[in-house]
Amino acid sequence: MEYREYQHILPGAGRHLNKKPSWWQRTRIDFMLLLLIFLIMSSGLVVLYSGSGASFTAVEKQLLRYGLAMGLMIFLAQIDLRKFSRWVPIFYLLGLLLLVAVLVLGYGAKGAQRWLMIPGITRFQPSELMKLVLPLMLAWYLCRQPLPLSYQRILVALLLIIVPVLMVARQPDLGTALLISCSGIFVLFFAGISWRYIIGAIVSALSALPLLWMNMYAYQKQRIRVFLNPESDPLGTGWNIIQSKIAIGSGGLKGKGWLAGTQSHLDFLPETHTDFIVAVLAEEFGLLGMVALLSLYLLLLLRCLYMASQINLIFGRLLVSSYSLTFFVYIVVNIGMVSGLLPVVGVPLPLVSYGGTSAITLLASLGLIMAAYADRRTKVEY
Repeated sequence: MEYREYQHILPGAGRHLNKKPSWWQRTRIDFMLLLLIFLIMSSGLVVLYSGSGASFTAVEKQLLRYGLAMGLMIFLAQIDLRKFSRWVPIFYLLGLLLLVAVLVLGYGAKGAQRWLMIPGITRFQPSELMKLVLPLMLAWYLCRQPLPLSYQRILVALLLIIVPVLMVARQPDLGTALLISCSGIFVLFFAGISWRYIIGAIVSALSALPLLWMNMYAYQKQRIRVFLNPESDPLGTGWNIIQSKIAIGSGGLKGKGWLAGTQSHLDFLPETHTDFIVAVLAEEFGLLGMVALLSLYLLLLLRCLYMASQINLIFGRLLVSSYSLTFFVYIVVNIGMVSGLLPVVGVPLPLVSYGGTSAITLLASLGLIMAAYADRRTKVEY
């Protein structure tokens, strides 16, 4: 039936069918998600100013990084994922090449070789980019054939995960390797992998723990020991966790007040503007400040999962779901290690900790989430 016939049957239907999208809809930016991002980043800048010793320089640098990351997010929100997906294998191979380059030519700091230098400009961490690329690659591969997954496709998918994870663990960077593996496993989970495979993987992982322990570096083993008993070395490797828990506990309900934290400003608390920034937040703004930030994170996570549920394109749905839960793992691991519930693995707090590569990666993933949601009504499966 032609459109004119519909118009004859439903008077006034043409006005709705011909209605043009608003200027905001044409930007393909989700307002609710953007608002939550701004609120979290603004909270982060307030805490960063205090955690960096009231340094305007640190805030200015972080603002510049946020500006670049926001520009990338807006750019990625404009893309058509169906066309973009054709380039995914190339991005994955490029990511592997960068990881190889890190092992051969990488820049080292604090006993780890994780960065590549761009002469005269900056350094960046290719492993952060793999958090973005691996879910893309797995979603692209798994959507090539109808679901559910066959045993052979699961093995190939696991191989795609294991290769970059081992390369990142070799740097060594177990925290980032953990996040990369989670981002890939979440794609498999949402693709409908059988529970017997999941249970088998858990049993295999537990049985492999002794082998993992034997192949860990000495400082990594020490982190595990300190996690189990921080007081065993209170002036050495246990110092960070002990001081962090003191800072969190001393904040009480309402905190000591902005710029009034003693643990951070008297240099008892380490890495106050990066990995342990949440301890600064808890000390200065107390339990109420922590609840406020966690509420923003929860709203952002729920919004992303809602967006995933509205997407018809399987590639986009797998991608958005994986990015959403990986973001959740970021939060759990950082807050867990700062509060002594998990070993210290060097994972930043999303959109709050000082750093460039992490912020760019996170906002790029949120840009791809917006792109998938903007095309949510497409009937094409891939």
